[in-house]
Amino acid sequence: MSTDVILIDDEAHLRTACTQAFELAGISVAAYDSAEAALGEIGSNHPGIVVTDVKMAGMGGLQLLAAVLERDPQLPVILITGHGDISMAVKAIQDGAYDFLEKPFSSDRLIDITRRALELRRLVHENRSLREHLDAGDSLERLVVGRTPEIIRLRARIDSYAASDADILVQGETGTGKELVARSLHERSERAGGRFVAINCGALPESLIGSELFGHVSGAFTGATTSRVGKFEFASGGTLFLDEIESMPLDLQSQLLRVLQERRIVRLGANDEIPVDVRIIAATKSDLKEAATRGSFRPDLFFRLNVLTLEIPPLRSRCDDVPLLFAHFLDQFASRFKRDVVPVTAEDNAALMAQAWPGNVRELQNVAMRYALGFGLDDDETLAQRTPNEDEGLPGKVSAFERVVIQQALAANGGRFKPTYEQLGISRKTLYEKVRKHGLRADEDEAAE
Repeated sequence: MSTDVILIDDEAHLRTACTQAFELAGISVAAYDSAEAALGEIGSNHPGIVVTDVKMAGMGGLQLLAAVLERDPQLPVILITGHGDISMAVKAIQDGAYDFLEKPFSSDRLIDITRRALELRRLVHENRSLREHLDAGDSLERLVVGRTPEIIRLRARIDSYAASDADILVQGETGTGKELVARSLHERSERAGGRFVAINCGALPESLIGSELFGHVSGAFTGATTSRVGKFEFASGGTLFLDEIESMPLDLQSQLLRVLQERRIVRLGANDEIPVDVRIIAATKSDLKEAATRGSFRPDLFFRLNVLTLEIPPLRSRCDDVPLLFAHFLDQFASRFKRDVVPVTAEDNAALMAQAWPGNVRELQNVAMRYALGFGLDDDETLAQRTPNEDEGLPGKVSAFERVVIQQALAANGGRFKPTYEQLGISRKTLYEKVRKHGLRADEDEAAE
């Protein structure tokens, strides 16, 4: 069983006094009379912290500090120092120690510093757990990030659909990652060696869309001084991604329908048909069936596209993925800005999970960028302008916070019940009921005991 604190002191009376203080505070402890004896129990996966005297026979506390930090630079080490060693202790903190206690010290101060160090260690383990999940995944899991059932199903369908050569319709709100899904389909298909060509139908003037898609010959219209290859030809052998297809003018929709059926295009101003070998992935944020009923989208084109469909869930429907996505983005921005990864507190994760995220994953990514640059959530003007999940009220916000705290405690303790309910200060039964209530994953064998 793992312990919260590894205590090292060669003085029996101090070792006994500290052990009693920890046990009375509900903190598990393993006490050793030498650094050499304790060192074998300290590794990078140790979930707790180290509290050690500085002056001991054999290996001293400073030597132990160096050895521990070599194994794990993020493992908190608290030093116990004698009177007059303050300058040495300050230097030790500069070298990586978490804090120091000067003899004599009170039990309250020992427990206070220890609890803060344990909280930091818990956050480190939670962030590592999230990153290990990302690193352990295959290329698709690292692109389409998440471990909720909705995202697991989405990845399975991407794999299944990528194996075919059929055209695909991707549906999802703005910011959910429709182009990312389209790229994933392309990269896992037999067309991965060809081009992935993306065009936003809603970002081009109506007069230019036809030329962009099908190309034109010289003299086709005023200003067409040279011939131009369109996106269909350019993407031949690969994938053409048509984003915001609901914005395509009706006359071009009829031309697109013909291309989908015959796989041939005619450049503007020309007569010759050109065969194209291209897979179409169309994306929309609208309900195309409703648009077809209203007359703003061709029904025949809708039915032609609506053979294989991928629905991307909004972020608010999979709030459990928010901490994982946030950690993923923080890693990206830390690398991009050449900064250390900022640890995320339980309170910040709870606040993030409680947001409604109208801008979906794109909005979360922007918040992560600001967070990586040192701006906390309290400083984020975008989040400050609205109350998290206003429709849920206080009970919903309390439940969201409770869920993330329990989730992080389980992750820090490897899914094991006993250290989790001891850490949270609740009974096994209470923890079991809350795990069931929130749909969390835990060690099933331990939960059944």
